[in-house]
Amino acid sequence: MKSPVVKRSIVIAGHKTSVSLEDAFWRGLKDIASARNVTLSDIVASIDGDRRQGNLSSAIRLFVLEYYRAQADLDRGGSSAPRDGTGPATSASTMRSD
Repeated sequence: MKSPVVKRSIVIAGHKTSVSLEDAFWRGLKDIASARNVTLSDIVASIDGDRRQGNLSSAIRLFVLEYYRAQADLDRGGSSAPRDGTGPATSASTMRSD
């Protein structure tokens, strides 16, 4: 049986690293990066720089979860403020590719 976790290599700040995530989180992360007009490497570097503890894979999962939670809140007419500092209002949300 194939593992639901996919390991991919990514370059962060010029250094290659591997990140293991479920395919659904990879798709969500790519969608977020595309919506923000940034590269996948840029958004992962921002998440990596903002994380306080835990590993990068966990930080990415929390980032994607918080992004979609905040989006759901907006869809219901609520606030877009992130609950834990990992959502759309963090530095990753203001990143732009030049």
